[in-house]
Amino acid sequence: MEERNWPNLAAMFFDQAARHGKKPFLWAKRDGAYQPIDWTETATRVSDLARGLRALGVKRGDRVALVSENRPEWAIADLAIMSAGAITVPAYTTHTTDDHRYLLDNCGATAVIVSTAELAERVLPAADQVDSVQYLIAMERPEHHHVSRIAVFTVDETVARGREAGGDVAAWVAELDRDDLACLIYTSGTGGSPKGVMTSHGNILANCHGAYILLETLGLGDEVFLNFLPLSHSYEHTAGLMFPISIAATIYFAEGADTLPANMIEARPTIMTAVPRLYEAMHQRILRGIEREGGIKARLFFMALRLGEKRLANPKGLGPIDWLMDRVLDRLVRDKFRARFGGRLKAMVSGGAPLNPRIGLFFMALGLRLLQGYGQTEASPVVCANPPTRIKIATVGPPLDGVAVKIAEDGEILVRGAQVMKGYWGDPETSARTVVDGWLHTGDVGEIDADGYLLITDRKKDFIKNSGGDMIAPARVEGFLTLEPEIAQAMVYGDKRPYLVAVIVPGKEIAERPEAELRKAVSAAVGRVNEGLPAVERVRRFMLAPEPFTTDNGQMTPTLKIRRHAIRQVHGVALEALYEGKS
Repeated sequence: MEERNWPNLAAMFFDQAARHGKKPFLWAKRDGAYQPIDWTETATRVSDLARGLRALGVKRGDRVALVSENRPEWAIADLAIMSAGAITVPAYTTHTTDDHRYLLDNCGATAVIVSTAELAERVLPAADQVDSVQYLIAMERPEHHHVSRIAVFTVDETVARGREAGGDVAAWVAELDRDDLACLIYTSGTGGSPKGVMTSHGNILANCHGAYILLETLGLGDEVFLNFLPLSHSYEHTAGLMFPISIAATIYFAEGADTLPANMIEARPTIMTAVPRLYEAMHQRILRGIEREGGIKARLFFMALRLGEKRLANPKGLGPIDWLMDRVLDRLVRDKFRARFGGRLKAMVSGGAPLNPRIGLFFMALGLRLLQGYGQTEASPVVCANPPTRIKIATVGPPLDGVAVKIAEDGEILVRGAQVMKGYWGDPETSARTVVDGWLHTGDVGEIDADGYLLITDRKKDFIKNSGGDMIAPARVEGFLTLEPEIAQAMVYGDKRPYLVAVIVPGKEIAERPEAELRKAVSAAVGRVNEGLPAVERVRRFMLAPEPFTTDNGQMTPTLKIRRHAIRQVHGVALEALYEGKS
């Protein structure tokens, strides 16, 4: 990394923009084709918007929420907020109005930047309930709204105000140092209430440095990233935006999940970051396609897979005949397989949730390097990752450069380093319990092997972490479910899985109904709850428990809390069957 000991993320960006000028930087689809914005134009737009924010009254240290799908304007807005000396508060586009109200109120946001008119119409009612919010800046002006208190401007109007007012962006940027907050990224905390993780410029810069040291053996040069995960997630914010800026990489924005395979061929990324859910989906799609084709192609594919797995499992290598066949299959099968991903991937990185080792072996056996890592929003976020030259796919690798990891007496993983958060916004008590003497208490349980690689074995916390990396507080979802009269008790399930399912005990008033009628009533209740929940918290399928959770059957504690482990033991097979469409 062309490290200049940057004092903050905005300084890093402007330094790279000055060096790389007219080189393409951000690519997005326009009129059916990818079109670039170069570094110079991006820097101009960042500066203009920063002046506009200051002209509206945004001051150093103010919080500015950002609600947008991934697009170049997301990156420009984020950098402009920082350049104005303010703090970015990213929010998911899938948030409900109540979610937006909570976030805006909790962080005391002064302004909110929104992308589409549709999103603006969802955010405005929330903003109107929060006294601190004064401005909404829309990339597209909302057509219909009845909010009179909030001043609404378009980005163009904001930029025009900034140009008229002027202002020295370089001076504002120079005032910031590594200890200043760059962003508040909200994640579920103890008790299920979302917590604003106070992430400093120095936290993210330390993570960028560690990522560079990890990947430099790949021969980093003119790298290309394909941005897919939500930038509101700390993983993509650091690994898919700030780290690429630190190495002056090019960033393509994928159009969406459905077009991702086509976008990979168009962008031809050299480094790809994703969550296990994406690799799982690719694995399933590839196998379905091969099985449909059948014939000689399928036989060669599975032979390449078998020999690749054999090679990875044998440190001494393959025998002469297998070695020769493996080389032939590399040309016949693996080259075509790599071409489906653009043909020039140096590494794919998996993080945000545990990766099934079988999925990792599948891709590596077919010629793609896959590095599993581990992190938390509270660590900005990457803690460990497998190095490209020595992958142990069942582990999450050793700590990044500058990161210390140790195992507490109870098995909990503790993390220390320059990337550990400053604490939770407005919650010093939880902050003090989470970071003790500089050590971040992760809530995960693990062990360190003889090579210094970390293996995650369990979760100390009760939170569900789905295969997309989203943290979900099950008690929150269960609380909403049991408010419905048709539902007496509930336990949601979905750790490492793509969505939530549930065990439900029907309410007494409907418990004696015929099964079909019973299921219909419970299904209607679940549907009502889902309408008020973000997508990641919705229960997609459920099973009916044959008996209530009680202390007698060991499924409740003496204080009448459900015992998740005991319920999973009893209903685990049936819950897993729900993911296969069975009930």
